[in-house]
Amino acid sequence: MTDVVLLAREGPVVRLTLNRPEKLNALSAPMVNGLRGHLAQIASDASVRAVILEGAGKAFMAGGDVANFHANLPEMPRLIREWAGEFHKVIHDLRHLPKPVIAKVHGAVAGGGLSVMLACDLAIAAENAKFTLAYANIGTSPDGGSTHALPRIVGLRRALELAFITDPFDAKRAADLGLVNWVVPDAELDARALAIAERLAQGPTAAYAQTKALLNASFERPMAEQLAREVDGFSASTSTHDFAEGVTAFVEKRKPRFEGR
Repeated sequence: MTDVVLLAREGPVVRLTLNRPEKLNALSAPMVNGLRGHLAQIASDASVRAVILEGAGKAFMAGGDVANFHANLPEMPRLIREWAGEFHKVIHDLRHLPKPVIAKVHGAVAGGGLSVMLACDLAIAAENAKFTLAYANIGTSPDGGSTHALPRIVGLRRALELAFITDPFDAKRAADLGLVNWVVPDAELDARALAIAERLAQGPTAAYAQTKALLNASFERPMAEQLAREVDGFSASTSTHDFAEGVTAFVEKRKPRFEGR
């Protein structure tokens, strides 16, 4: 059986490839399990310093497997609690992974695929990418953390628009809304994503992890608590090799050589 999530190493960068191209990489239980296993492995591997999440074939991810939903209609209220519960563990794992994660998207980025992209730290899109929250098209509300991420990125009223009016929109609008960081020609997508990942892989990985945790929690914390957590994060960072290297390089007027520790 073909692996539905592929892992490949390129030095300190890991590529995770969603590999159901015949289904436009629609979510399945094996895909969710594969993502969870690989993300756990990446989290514990200090030699991995950046991650690219991509889709094989013509799309990043077309969301849930609607044909499977149809085949199980009588059982869906029960099954969706199981399936969504496992899917949400993937969203949690992406949000809390102590390494930068770049979503490299092309083609369809729909429903759960948009939710997965939003759970990544950064996103780069090909000009051919088409985005839609899509859930309303099958008569359901969103999952995958999109109702948490979207209003924080685009504001409540725009999030409601994207949830209610599900017409696909292009990569330029996605960038204008703040959903993606970069839009590049289709032929340049892979090289540009790898260049960003390689740059991040040369950075202070532990400091990135502290920063990611602080920013992700900032909407739920009052200022006083956030200030205290910033002190905790800064203090923890000063015990790392990369902090010593960073301040030494600054004093010596040279570029730091971070090692991710």
